[in-house]
Amino acid sequence: MERPERVIAQTMNIGDYDDLQALAGMLGDDRLRSVLTHAEAGWFDERSWAYWHYRLGLADADNDPPSMPSRKFA
Repeated sequence: MERPERVIAQTMNIGDYDDLQALAGMLGDDRLRSVLTHAEAGWFDERSWAYWHYRLGLADADNDPPSMPSRKFA
């Protein structure tokens, strides 16, 4: 697999509850945090982006999730 982080992100973005539980159990929260913090534009939709930031402790009620990655054109 050439880009495992991309596959992990796709599962985080479109997986169902069972997929997400299995993924977290196999990889652990630290690996999921790494994928999230290094995500490229288009890897997550807004709902998943917010969910994972709260789920992984990267945002809380006092701190909104950071802006999503965006593509920049020269």
